[in-house]
Amino acid sequence: MTTGRADTNPDNFPEIQTGGSLMIAWQIKGKRVLLVGGGEVAATRLVHLLSADALITLIAPSPLHPEVSHRLTQFPSSITWIPRTFQPTDLTSPSNPNGEQYSLVLTAIDDPVASSSIYKLAHELKIPANIADVPSECDFYFGQGLPKNAGRAIEKMGELRKELRKVAPDQKEGKRRMEWIKTVSDAYGWEEMGEMTGEDMRNLLGWYRRNEEGEGGLVVPTLEELRGMRKENQQKGEEQDKMDVVDELDEVQKKVEGLNVDGKE
Repeated sequence: MTTGRADTNPDNFPEIQTGGSLMIAWQIKGKRVLLVGGGEVAATRLVHLLSADALITLIAPSPLHPEVSHRLTQFPSSITWIPRTFQPTDLTSPSNPNGEQYSLVLTAIDDPVASSSIYKLAHELKIPANIADVPSECDFYFGQGLPKNAGRAIEKMGELRKELRKVAPDQKEGKRRMEWIKTVSDAYGWEEMGEMTGEDMRNLLGWYRRNEEGEGGLVVPTLEELRGMRKENQQKGEEQDKMDVVDELDEVQKKVEGLNVDGKE
């Protein structure tokens, strides 16, 4: 449902870049997940799964990685350990406490043949699977933790795109706007983009028209240059404030001089 008049200008619609993955947050709280393997990689998978409140069936022979053993002690009600290698019946007839169907299957073992067979079996049962170190046999991936300022950086980039359309609204500018935004995203890191002030972005947008084609290509100022502009503008503002104070004092002085001895003008 929309309110108001919809924008009909195609140039203002989001750019589509194919070849990506669908970014989603999978809710697996209270759902059963199968993890095959008990080594270092399995330990990292446990961190993700336990953080999402999943119920985990861990199939792996002894000895376990120290961190995996620690998680078993730390979360006894969330992890069911079966101390042996994987068997096909583990998927077709789950041997978890309540015999629930698995929502996800993850493998973290150094056996490509066994991993591939688990992947194929999971697919036959229509269960999404992630096979460690085999991208072609992963229905989903584990994303890395985002930097501290990632959220703010994304917001700032959105604001910058919006303001850039005001600076260059012509539909013919679409390609150049996209290239310039890419140049900006390549030039600044998450932290740098997240820390940009409104003044920094205004100064940054001022460079867009300076980068006309044929004049050295698309470039943007360094963060140090942006900070320098900010400092320069601050100094100008302080000087203007001083001048305003002087002007006000001059006005007061004129009024005082205009008073007669009785205190009347």
